[in-house]
Amino acid sequence: MALLDVRDLSVRFDTFHGTVRAVDHVSFTLEESETLALVGESGSGKSVTNLAMMGLVPQPPGVIESGEVLFDGRDLLRLSPRELQRLRGKEISMIFQDPMTSLNPLLTVGEQLSEVLEVHLGLSRKEARLRCASAIGDVGIPDPESRLAQYPHELSGGMRQRVMIAMALLCDPRILIADEPTTALDVTIQAQILDLLTELQHQHGTAIILITHDLGVVAGQSDRVHVMYAGRLVETADVRDLYRAPLHPYTQGLLASVPRIGDSGEGSLHSIPGQPPDLASLPAGCAFAARCERAQPECGREVPPLVATNLEVTGGARFVACPLTIASAGSAR
Repeated sequence: MALLDVRDLSVRFDTFHGTVRAVDHVSFTLEESETLALVGESGSGKSVTNLAMMGLVPQPPGVIESGEVLFDGRDLLRLSPRELQRLRGKEISMIFQDPMTSLNPLLTVGEQLSEVLEVHLGLSRKEARLRCASAIGDVGIPDPESRLAQYPHELSGGMRQRVMIAMALLCDPRILIADEPTTALDVTIQAQILDLLTELQHQHGTAIILITHDLGVVAGQSDRVHVMYAGRLVETADVRDLYRAPLHPYTQGLLASVPRIGDSGEGSLHSIPGQPPDLASLPAGCAFAARCERAQPECGREVPPLVATNLEVTGGARFVACPLTIASAGSAR
């Protein structure tokens, strides 16, 4: 049985400009000790999917229209706010995208970290502080005792991100959701953060959902990849299969946009033409059709389902939501 089983999750936002369908019938599973990457452009629904799972979508304007999120036999979408509060930070933790806005500027690092242990594990303040010092030392922050007395603005961006990671891992969660954990960090700090996540996963056996648009990070960190576009999954595959032979035109465009070592540097980088669709007025058929160089008239008629293909794979079944690809590659019914 999968550690986490997301079934038919749909989330909308009712705004003055209309109904925005941010997540549209998304389903996936997460296995023990696995790293699953959610990939796509900004606004594709990656973060909202995970915020909905954690009960962090503001309602209103957000509305969870349908779905189940099964964790240890419990549907997270049916839990009470008190039950979710007991679960968040203990069994499922999240590293938010911007540590500067996620950390409380009025509380010291030590106060914010200690609160997690006092609430979830019932530790005394002294016990919690000792464990917090050990935790931020484990994530590579020097002189941890003195750092506990500092405020977030006194730390560098890399250190704030490490504090967020330490906070997320304090209670040894079974699932860690990392939302763009290396955004706005220089490449050296980025590499250190990614190495840290890998090391901590090996130590604790934590399953990770990695939300990112950085395909270089995906290649080095993930086991499986789910590609999202306009709130829908358009391709899922083992990371090796995806990079070896991307199937969906959108995935192909994303990978073609990545600079490669050995390129001559002449000419411009590949880019996907057009812009993502307005989620408040999605087209009738495939949401990517207007940007797709292979689009046919039938692509604008119906939303293509995510279908398993017959292609030989190295890491389990792969799925794609493109009738043209399915017709050429074959499908498993």
